[in-house]
Amino acid sequence: MTALVAASIAAVELLLLLAIGGGWLVETVSSRVQLAAKEHALAPKKAPASKPAAAKKSARPKPKPAALPRSRVVVMVLNGNGRTGAAAAAASRVQGRGYRVGTVGNAASRGFAHDLVMFKPGFAEEGRRLGRDLGVRHVGPLDGIRVRDLGRAHAVLILGS
Repeated sequence: MTALVAASIAAVELLLLLAIGGGWLVETVSSRVQLAAKEHALAPKKAPASKPAAAKKSARPKPKPAALPRSRVVVMVLNGNGRTGAAAAAASRVQGRGYRVGTVGNAASRGFAHDLVMFKPGFAEEGRRLGRDLGVRHVGPLDGIRVRDLGRAHAVLILGS
């Protein structure tokens, strides 16, 4: 009986620590993504060196193509908004775009304000393409998630509200 009470107290303490840590994680990731987005939006545009008229077609550089085809990119889908079934629905959407779905589950926290795509080092173009394909504006490198936690996934989709 004493062991049961002690185990229950330990479980409650663990849940409290996870909730506190998850809140910190969400706050950190969210603030860093927002800061990066602001910096990108407010960055001064560099004036291109004078080029022939034919070379001035597009002011926007074309993204370099992703190394892996969609069918080989594995995506982890995490529910960061708390709505039941949101991760499963998003995983279906990801799969419908031709990607492979890895882990589907809940994020450490439910306080994500926006959908977010993060990518493993070396898979930036695949992450950016996933963001474009899903209409996710907040795309960046892993922040708050360790590479080893991704398993075989190359990118993570975290659903926000």
